[in-house]
Amino acid sequence: MTTDTKPLGGRIALVAGATRGAGRAIAVELGAAGATVYVTGRTTREKASEVGRTTETIEETAELVTAAGGEGVAVPTDHLEPDQVAALVERIDREQGRLDILVNDIWGGEHLVVAGFGKKIHEMALADGLRMLELGVKSHLITSAAVVPLLIRNPDSLLVEVTDGTAEYNGTHYRENIFYDLAKTAPIRMAFALSHDLKPSGGTAVSVTPGWLRSEQMLDHFGVTEENWRDATEKLPDFAVAESPVYLGRGIAALAADPDRARWNGQSLSSGQLAKEYGFTDADGSRPDAWGFIVAKETDENVSVDDYR
Repeated sequence: MTTDTKPLGGRIALVAGATRGAGRAIAVELGAAGATVYVTGRTTREKASEVGRTTETIEETAELVTAAGGEGVAVPTDHLEPDQVAALVERIDREQGRLDILVNDIWGGEHLVVAGFGKKIHEMALADGLRMLELGVKSHLITSAAVVPLLIRNPDSLLVEVTDGTAEYNGTHYRENIFYDLAKTAPIRMAFALSHDLKPSGGTAVSVTPGWLRSEQMLDHFGVTEENWRDATEKLPDFAVAESPVYLGRGIAALAADPDRARWNGQSLSSGQLAKEYGFTDADGSRPDAWGFIVAKETDENVSVDDYR
């Protein structure tokens, strides 16, 4: 049974790639709305992934989900290993008998983006480029192939592909290098394709992008914290349009609680667009629209960030 304060009470969610950043915030906000949330990733308190960050773990994410009012369940999973993903799905089915929401937020390739930023295909290490595609495309396909059979049992399921960029923007702009371009454009098309697979059972699939995300890694890159993040605008003024991971988390929680969300089926959505639709704000009370700002600045160098917060 759901209530106004717990609109996702009784719902079961899987956030694949919930160690940090957007994935963690999405899991926490789903929990705050009352959901039981299975959180997966490769970094645990015993072992770190290739990202090399030990300060965020899936166990901590699960604890944050529970503290927010839901039930967090941490399951260490490498989503490039089909056997591990199959075992995860079997566990959810055994323990819950259903799955209502899948959020595909698997990535972990920022270090590869830094190494290949702006490089042409022949200038970048091929192994690094192919690894991006494994992390951002192959892992999503393996996960969806295993999870969709559980989702389609439910006539009201939701599948969310998290990426970087909207269909409109990525369809007309080159994203740093060919491998990153493919890794972040493919989930948009995957959501479109999966919308056809889910529609007969009443399910919905969408792709969603944050704007300029103040993830833990991004804050570290600029040498700031969430408390003083605006100091980074001294180096990069446009960072003023950045958003916290909470913003996208609230957007997906609102989408999951919308009984009429099927109207979005197959579409590409942004955090700013969802905020306008559902009326929520970022953690600081603002309502940033990073993609609106980025597009506007292409034709007006003097556009004000204040008009997009």
